[in-house]
Amino acid sequence: MSTQLDPLISEFETQEQADSYDRWFRTKVQAALDSEKPALPHAEAMAKLDRLIEERRRQRIE
Repeated sequence: MSTQLDPLISEFETQEQADSYDRWFRTKVQAALDSEKPALPHAEAMAKLDRLIEERRRQRIE
């Protein structure tokens, strides 16, 4: 039986769901840390996001 969580305190309904998400998240973070892919500089990442946001704004206006 899973412990019910207060919706004002947790976005998860049960402790089991919270624990499952925590395991998934930690696995993803560790995979990223272990990755051999080259790091993307912050300025480059932000420039890409700025372009994406601007593109989406233009699509909404049209």
